[in-house]
Amino acid sequence: EAALELTARHCGEELERYGRCVAASPESWQRDCHSLRLGIARCAQAHPIVRQIRRDCAEPFAALERCLREHPAAVAECGSHVSAFLLCADQV
Repeated sequence: EAALELTARHCGEELERYGRCVAASPESWQRDCHSLRLGIARCAQAHPIVRQIRRDCAEPFAALERCLREHPAAVAECGSHVSAFLLCADQV
């Protein structure tokens, strides 16, 4: 839980904007939200705890990204992948 709180504290604004963009663009979010995704990546590179989460949770994060690519118009289909990633991040 502490890792998630740190992630949200350091990159919360970027994550929130990206989430709103994805929700608002269910059919074109991959294109429309690309720059916001890059913003999260830049933020993550700047904070050690976020880097550790990305390293330690690379597999569940990759599965989440795959699911989002496979279901671009049905993001809700990826709920189990979101849960797995958050569980991993919570243990960092």
